[in-house]
Amino acid sequence: MLTLVTGTTGQVGRRFAPRLLAQARPGEGVRVLVRDAARGEPFAELGAEVVVGDLRDTEALGKAVAGVDAVVNVAASFRGVPDEEAWAVNRDAAVELGRAAQAAGARRFVQVSTGLVYGAGRGRPLTEDDESRPGGAMWGAYPESKARAERELLALEALDVRVARLPFVYGEGDPHLAQSLLWAGNWAAAQRLHMGHHADVAQGLLRILHAPGIAGRIYNIADDAPVTAVELHQLNGVEVPAELYTRTDPDPWLAIVSTERIRRELGYRPLYPSVYAARDAGVL
Repeated sequence: MLTLVTGTTGQVGRRFAPRLLAQARPGEGVRVLVRDAARGEPFAELGAEVVVGDLRDTEALGKAVAGVDAVVNVAASFRGVPDEEAWAVNRDAAVELGRAAQAAGARRFVQVSTGLVYGAGRGRPLTEDDESRPGGAMWGAYPESKARAERELLALEALDVRVARLPFVYGEGDPHLAQSLLWAGNWAAAQRLHMGHHADVAQGLLRILHAPGIAGRIYNIADDAPVTAVELHQLNGVEVPAELYTRTDPDPWLAIVSTERIRRELGYRPLYPSVYAARDAGVL
């Protein structure tokens, strides 16, 4: 099996691709699509085939998907980018990649999405059967474009599409944990963030990629213990602003997801069930 991985220079992709390569069996190969040849060198050293090009370039897409059996689309554009770019990468390019993979005869397509597609909370952990409800503090072009991409990819005929919805991802030197204070500093003290360590995100993606008979299924990936704004400050060694205690959480179940489906169907168990477990293991 030859698997194409996009988005390998991002925080998730650069940690997922080496794990996919490390677990490759005889006869299995990995191809990565990068925009800069130099940034593809670390993957080439690990044994990956490198294709240089932009996800939004039709010619590059053709080269990237030629002869592949599976695609894992990790590529995303979100924080700090114009809405037009978010839509161009997260929806338009993702759907075109799916169509190109379909035309090339690929058997499986894993679309990496986000738990933010659920929008507003439901008063309980969000499940994969919940429809998207636009709204809430985290809604915008990123989750909306990802939600649209999911729907359009799942509608493609003769392509086995699986969707992975990620939480807030951290660990292994990723700056996301420190960046969480950009939002948590304006939250209520008890407002929660559902997280997942890179090792567990990779575990979930590998299970979704390799599992037979799950075409059209959607899976949440996350740890077992969402953390509060207070804890995020403490984990970063920053004093908790007093004003956090004067605020009220407007939606206590925003982006808090259930992982029951991926546990029951794919045997997922987080290696780091909480950020504290990751901290104690020295893998932040």
